[in-house]
Amino acid sequence: MSNPSQLRNVHWFLSGARGIVSLPALILMSAFVGFCGFAVEAGIPFGETVFMTGMIWALPAKVLLVGSILAGASLPAAFITVALSSIRLMPMVAALIPEIRTAKTPTWLLLLLSHFIAITAYVFTMERIKNVPREYRVAFFAGFGITVTSANIVLVAVVYSTVSNLPAMFAGALFFLTPVYFLTSIWASTRERAGHIAMIFGLALGPLFHQVAPEFDILYAGVVGGTLAFLADLLWKRGARS
Repeated sequence: MSNPSQLRNVHWFLSGARGIVSLPALILMSAFVGFCGFAVEAGIPFGETVFMTGMIWALPAKVLLVGSILAGASLPAAFITVALSSIRLMPMVAALIPEIRTAKTPTWLLLLLSHFIAITAYVFTMERIKNVPREYRVAFFAGFGITVTSANIVLVAVVYSTVSNLPAMFAGALFFLTPVYFLTSIWASTRERAGHIAMIFGLALGPLFHQVAPEFDILYAGVVGGTLAFLADLLWKRGARS
């Protein structure tokens, strides 16, 4: 007879996997159709595009990599660009892992599952994890992360040969759905006032830094906007106490 705990793990894994039909997952999959069209237009071969989908999971990092290839950047420059863009995921890992692990969760499993932490997985899990018993949260997140990643790998493989026939405006609209959804979801799921302030500063500073330093506009907007948001929130709290 199967261990009841194992059966519960399977149940919660499948519960997470069912998130493939949720709005976050469907929007992400539509954005991957747009990315696939971008890769085809850039001349990225089929095998490399599919491999990139699974191994460089965050969508913006893949866009930056393709953009670096189109710009003729060297391999070290492309590596640094992708690495810097992925640093933004570190706070999500730091926030999500304590919510899903237990004292018995092996470190290697957490390291493996951290590969699947990107904005979609973070928002989806953080909105639902409170309804999952702690001992089964790893299984729930694994179910969603592995399923949505695998689904997008298959999707890119299937549409690669036909996506180039899509109208450019339609492919661009699909691609644009993701940042719009990310922005609204993160705003709704942010628990601290400083997060909202940081988003406002980032949106305001992004176009400015794009004019000044387009290669590092996101990095500068994030660092400066986040610092200003921290200081503004600190002053706000001091004013409230006085």
